Amino acid sequence: MMLLLDMVTTAAILFIVAAGLLAIFGVLKIINFAHGAWLTIGAYCAVATAGLGLNPWLALPIAFAVGAVLGGITELVIVRPLYRRPLDAILATWGLGIVIGQLITLWFGRDVQFTPNLLSGTVDVFGVGYSLYRLFAVAAALVIGLAFTFLLEGTRLGLSAQAVIMNEMLARALGIDTARVRLATFMIGTGLAALAGVLLTPLTSVDPNMGIAWLIGSFMLVMVAGSSFSTLAIACLVFGGAQVLVSTFVSPIFGGITVAVLCALVLRISPKGFARA
Repeated sequence: MMLLLDMVTTAAILFIVAAGLLAIFGVLKIINFAHGAWLTIGAYCAVATAGLGLNPWLALPIAFAVGAVLGGITELVIVRPLYRRPLDAILATWGLGIVIGQLITLWFGRDVQFTPNLLSGTVDVFGVGYSLYRLFAVAAALVIGLAFTFLLEGTRLGLSAQAVIMNEMLARALGIDTARVRLATFMIGTGLAALAGVLLTPLTSVDPNMGIAWLIGSFMLVMVAGSSFSTLAIACLVFGGAQVLVSTFVSPIFGGITVAVLCALVLRISPKGFARA
């Protein structure tokens, strides 16, 4: 039972981290290599909130707002001129991630930071005592997934985004402000990345380079999932479960690279990943 819970909660954590990256890739068709930096910004929002003596839960909306605002500025100043040059956009976001990491180091230093746990203790699940916070991560992943489903299917912004995904030129001809859709999508994606940073703080150490460790796995999962959140959830369950099994029965070191290796194998066999299935 403990192994099953570890597999499900690990998949939920991977989904939370990768959702923001997929939101941007699905509409803008650009891999935001600054995703790890935004995740780090969110984690340091939790550090700053704790330093000010505020309720730790306030870090969640604060991080989303900070990430969204900074993401909006980035889209307008850096990403928008590069939409027709996706390789340049990738390099630009990679460089931006390095700059953000250095700025965080200048402000907070290189030392590892600690934040108050949002939820502590364990609960009994079928006779097994399990971390309450890891179960909360599953609920958070479900809320994020359902929110995105509602956003895409039940709002004008979501319908416009779907039109942009299918055929941007046609969407523009029909009167959809595609620039505004791109801006809103980028802000949601970066805000979500910062939110994920706060949710990770009870599970990992906070330092200026913490986002790099999560970037590669998120990138590979998004490549396998394509532009579908449901496919991303499946990919997280499959590869997150495999990561837990390898970490438990083989080696935690090999477990750390399981997601990237298996995703690379899937993409080698099927270049479109799970989206082709």
